[in-house]
Amino acid sequence: MAPADPTDAARSRAAGTQRRARVMVVHGPNLDLLGEREPGIYGDTSLAELDARLVALGHELGVAVECAQSNAEGTLIDLLHRARRECDAVVINPGGYTHTSVALHDALRALAIPAVEVHLSNLYVREPMRQRSVTAAACRGVIMGLGLDSYLLALRHVVALAAEHAARAPEPAISRGAAPSTTHATTTEPA
Repeated sequence: MAPADPTDAARSRAAGTQRRARVMVVHGPNLDLLGEREPGIYGDTSLAELDARLVALGHELGVAVECAQSNAEGTLIDLLHRARRECDAVVINPGGYTHTSVALHDALRALAIPAVEVHLSNLYVREPMRQRSVTAAACRGVIMGLGLDSYLLALRHVVALAAEHAARAPEPAISRGAAPSTTHATTTEPA
């Protein structure tokens, strides 16, 4: 049996109310330098400009988009944990952590909402060390190599995935009148 959907969206459905779906876009290390760092690879659009385009597209699609960037792995994990509670989908560019972070992989696997990994460049035409993604296996898909369009396509796709997810998500047990379980069992062996 699948676990109850812990998102605000599920709680809204259970209460019979509608709220605007929310998508978190998470940018990893060095993406704060977009427009300045290696424009031949990443383009000349700044992160602020990219975020503005994502928010505008979200508005067109009827969803709220929150964008966040960090160079710190722990902060990225905290953002995913918050998205798990507050959002309906995630778009993530793990940056350099794509190739190394088991911790980000695990945080993505813990999501009960759809996540799509995104990259501005095509990882498979880059250096060998960049051609492996540790995090991709924890996501529903990967969109890469299309510049800013990678992000825009990823946002469109996670909005569709979130709608599918919401349509089939089970009603949380607590909304059906069941008391939440707070029992924890501990057993010890006699010495």
